[in-house]
Amino acid sequence: MNGLTEAEQLLQELGITEPEEIDLEAIAYHVGATIKRRPLDGCEARIVGSDNKAIITVNSSSPKVRQQFSIGHEIGHWYYHRGRTLVCRADDIGGHHSDVAILERQADKFASNLLLPNYIVRPYLNKFKKLNFDTIRKTAKSFGTSIPATAISLVERGSWPSVLVCNGQLGRKWFTRNTKIPIHFFPKNELHYESSAMDILYGREHDQTSPRKIGADKWFNCREAYNQNIYEQSIQTIEGDVLSLLTFN
Repeated sequence: MNGLTEAEQLLQELGITEPEEIDLEAIAYHVGATIKRRPLDGCEARIVGSDNKAIITVNSSSPKVRQQFSIGHEIGHWYYHRGRTLVCRADDIGGHHSDVAILERQADKFASNLLLPNYIVRPYLNKFKKLNFDTIRKTAKSFGTSIPATAISLVERGSWPSVLVCNGQLGRKWFTRNTKIPIHFFPKNELHYESSAMDILYGREHDQTSPRKIGADKWFNCREAYNQNIYEQSIQTIEGDVLSLLTFN
């Protein structure tokens, strides 16, 4: 099991080798947790545990893919933070914000590795030549995950040089990149008027069906961004933000 995360080790204990075999109800039961779905006000999920048993309550009003990530997140809490009673707000789960508490980031990472395990994802991605939102959507459908969560996972763990940026009306909300991108390629706080993301955010353009070439300096401040082109593909999220996938040659 060398090189496997704790979540992946758990999946292999259960003999899971295909995306459709990732049954969170069964996985939760295996670690002593029972899943209940109820309307929740002010939070996405909560976990209450004692000894080796726990009850995970998930907001039944949320979309199914959101519920799935919330369950994975709470299983992560049960794995790492047993003995605590935790109530997780929407911003705490999968938010990817820098100010989220360490234990929430741990639970998010566990959920990502549980729902999109490397040892299943990597062979699956071999069928795709490029990373774009078509690849991300197909992967999300196969693994039952949300577009943002899938995009984050494929950018951070994939082999394609890429950056993922989320922008809202007040500017950049968060970004992530993989190790092929130098750390000085830091996305600007505000969208450039030539970016498709700007037009999508303000309703002047629909989601991009394919990436388009744009100057890297429209997205990044560093010297190397000038006289270099990248590819941008932007879509709107269900929250009204814009998710931009920036890929490098």
